[in-house]
Amino acid sequence: MDSRTVKGQARLTGIQRVGWGLGVLTLAAIACCASDRLLLPGLAKVAVKPLRSSSVGEMGIDALRLQKAPYNLTGRKIAIGQVEIGRPGQFGIDKAVSKNQVMSPTQVFYQDSLARMNTADSHAQNVASIILSSAKLMRGVAPDARLYSSAAGTPKRYGQPEECLSAQHIALQNGGDVRAINFSFGEALRHDPRPKAQLDGNALLTQCVDWSSRVHNVLYVVAGNQGRGGISIPTDNYNGINVAFTTRIQDVFARVDFANLGDPAFGAVEGQESNVGPRRSIGLVAPGNEVSLVNPNGSVTTSSGTSFAAPHVTGTVALLQEYGDRQLRQSCKSDSGCSLPWTLDARRAEVMKAILLNSTDKLKDQGDGLTLGMSRTILDKNNRTWIEADTSQNPKIPLHIQMGTGQLNAFRAYQQFSPGQWHPEHPIPAIGWDYRTIAAPDTPSSPLATPAYRDYVFDKPLQGGSYVSITLAWNRLVELIDKNRTDRYELGDEFRDRGLNTLYLYLMRAEDNDPKRSIWSSISDVDSVQHIFHKVPATGRYKIRVQFMKRVNEPVQPYAIAWWSVPAR
Repeated sequence: MDSRTVKGQARLTGIQRVGWGLGVLTLAAIACCASDRLLLPGLAKVAVKPLRSSSVGEMGIDALRLQKAPYNLTGRKIAIGQVEIGRPGQFGIDKAVSKNQVMSPTQVFYQDSLARMNTADSHAQNVASIILSSAKLMRGVAPDARLYSSAAGTPKRYGQPEECLSAQHIALQNGGDVRAINFSFGEALRHDPRPKAQLDGNALLTQCVDWSSRVHNVLYVVAGNQGRGGISIPTDNYNGINVAFTTRIQDVFARVDFANLGDPAFGAVEGQESNVGPRRSIGLVAPGNEVSLVNPNGSVTTSSGTSFAAPHVTGTVALLQEYGDRQLRQSCKSDSGCSLPWTLDARRAEVMKAILLNSTDKLKDQGDGLTLGMSRTILDKNNRTWIEADTSQNPKIPLHIQMGTGQLNAFRAYQQFSPGQWHPEHPIPAIGWDYRTIAAPDTPSSPLATPAYRDYVFDKPLQGGSYVSITLAWNRLVELIDKNRTDRYELGDEFRDRGLNTLYLYLMRAEDNDPKRSIWSSISDVDSVQHIFHKVPATGRYKIRVQFMKRVNEPVQPYAIAWWSVPAR
């Protein structure tokens, strides 16, 4: 099997048609050689199993709650994207979905052109169903979202340039207003044309993702590497979110699945399956083991893999953005613009990244609220919690190597997002977020200059013994070498990596001004994310500091920050 492939293992029943990047395989054609169970390379054994707890419901990401009153969030009018080897079926174009009315993408493409008739791919259909399905047995995360999907092509006729072209084409749909793009596929490092290629962030597709994220303001959600590996690009991106997947413990999604790669302790090869150096790749985890999916013919099946974890995150973005747009319609007036706590910053990709990463589940709250109301404890492959890993002991390591910041929780993400945006010049509430700029220390000063650090002071004392969660996110600067000056990527174009400015994050007592006296910090020199999850030592007044530490490219750096704390009682 060509390693330019999708990420996931499909469970096949009967003569079900399952796409695996290389096209559509009809099991009936080889039924003469099979018994009641059939094992194919890269595919799981056939086994008919009853449907288990929904990955979209309370046992998974708890998104179904947001679809009901009083929230009524289903992704209405929000455009999101999908890029992979194939593309889902669309009624009127593909006969395979002619009897399937439970989901339909808004528009489908082949790279940057209209899709060809009858070329739907089952894997892409399965992935899209996690977002769009309205089936009773398998309701998607955001069934009313507007999904634009592009197929990059067949393995012998495409590569990273075509994948980048497809991603750009999707980013430009809906008048250039696409909030997130799902990548449930990967590119093999051995196919990368660079000599001695490494996962250093400089493969063409990886640079394309980071460039497009900044230029098109779109959050890329990338399925993490898994199985035997070999599909690691663009998991070395900086500006998107890489997703690993979890399995059930007593019917609740709560443990990182063994099929995920990336941890050297589990046989990953440094420089091949993991990023070069100390930078870690996984941003968060989401349900992905035996999740329910919809086939092109409308039947429901189950499958496993990071392919099916990623769309849970993409669909959640649609729910949050629907809520944000609802708030913007109320707070933005044509004559005076938008005012806090809701401005157009709510649509920033960095804000969505910070919100999603900061609102994850780590440790189950015992009912006292001290663990921020988290719904469950998430375990790694060794059955250890987030706070038992090096992440909570070393301020230079913001992300757990297997689970990032924890597991996606759509309802908690709504709780993190809904208080709105708060300016650091005023006291901040216990939960909130902001999008702002900060200047390098060597930037010439003036009365109107952007400061080299910003302090966010909590308006109330924080409860001793409670946890505080803070996430800071900003972008690596990748530029397009625009040979034809079209402001668009074209086949043959290249990108230039201008590096990553370094920002630090501190939790401090309100009266202190020296970061060396901070309670805790996140001070990675290699990541585009800083994350603090730390216990407040004593009830008192505290603040958050964001500080520009090292300039590599531009003197002014935009950033997004999200925080969640517990006020004193």
